[in-house]
Amino acid sequence: MARVLVIFAHPAFERSRVNRALVAAARATEGVTVHDLYEVYPDFLIEPHDEQRLLENHDTVVLQHPFFWYSSPALVKEWLDLVLAYRWAYGEGGTALRGKILAQAISAGGPEMAYRREGPNHFSVRELLAPFEQTARLCGMGYAEAFTVHGAHHLDAAALAAESKRYQAWLTTLRDGAAPLWLPTP
Repeated sequence: MARVLVIFAHPAFERSRVNRALVAAARATEGVTVHDLYEVYPDFLIEPHDEQRLLENHDTVVLQHPFFWYSSPALVKEWLDLVLAYRWAYGEGGTALRGKILAQAISAGGPEMAYRREGPNHFSVRELLAPFEQTARLCGMGYAEAFTVHGAHHLDAAALAAESKRYQAWLTTLRDGAAPLWLPTP
């Protein structure tokens, strides 16, 4: 059983019904650790070595966040910039993450049909997440298909409960090594 680390980031967590439900589902999943960046680093002063040790102790890393402007909240970018250091995560001697898995769990306000070529966003979620996939490749990691909750602002209680169960099932496939992956090319 793989150890899964959910790196969670939401700058207004208390206002997000969807992410509160997803974090609760992750915390209730065996073999999953949730690490809340805004709770640990409200001042954005990330401790790269602490974060690197956390990554070293897990097999799969899930970046969970709202899909802000087709990307992540600022603290996720800061975390990537500081933690995935040259000669540690990539580059000469940078093999600490090689063979691990990177995945994303995102909540999007728009409906699924909005993320198609013919939709108002003109790109699929996978296309918009390409920089994260490339980050995984650069670090020698596999990249799993993203978990996406669409229409996050419009989910009723039953739909939110269903999404939480779907998230737990998705995390379980990552934990058990059964998730579909895009592997780095040698």
